[in-house]
Amino acid sequence: MAHEHGPDEQHEPGPRHELGHWAKRAYAMRDILIAKGVMTEADIRQHAEFTESKTPANGARLVALCWTDPEFKARFMADPKTVCAEMGIDASTLNEFVILENTERVRHMVVCTLCSCYPRPILGRPPDWYKSFNYRKRAVNDPRWIMREFGLEVREDVEVRVHDSTADMRYLVIPARPAGTEDLGVEELEKLVTRDSMIGVMDALSAPPE
Repeated sequence: MAHEHGPDEQHEPGPRHELGHWAKRAYAMRDILIAKGVMTEADIRQHAEFTESKTPANGARLVALCWTDPEFKARFMADPKTVCAEMGIDASTLNEFVILENTERVRHMVVCTLCSCYPRPILGRPPDWYKSFNYRKRAVNDPRWIMREFGLEVREDVEVRVHDSTADMRYLVIPARPAGTEDLGVEELEKLVTRDSMIGVMDALSAPPE
């Protein structure tokens, strides 16, 4: 399964005649909004920077704190949006936000069978494979097959629970803490938490990526 990822011309990805149809339409709409005074170039730049600030690093920080601080984990699982606000993460756009914890006996995996509902404030943009029809269908019918595609073999005695995101309900998986990481601090543990592990299709890394 494949994984992904301004007023002046120099702020654009290239000459407009080289852009695709939809990109040209997006720029045309932007120009109209600016010309009519609906928004300014500074507004657009600020919004783009705000969007780019939403990355899986937000979720990784939360998971690492859950691994190291039982009290934090209890509060996060009970009231995730409040805890996110305390961490400077704006999750107010999420109607209902549910935290799921993997254990030795139960694993969780998240999908959106209708489109691509996803906890963007915590994980950033969803990967292309998450939005694909193949993933949305297979996740429900054969979640273990999906995990094998990501290189993860789940024991038969482990229950796999699939959670369907909606416009009103978003999920985040806390992966199991890797063995042998008892002496690592929060910053080191953050490097072990991947986007895919917080969707539930993979385990956390056993060692930081080189």
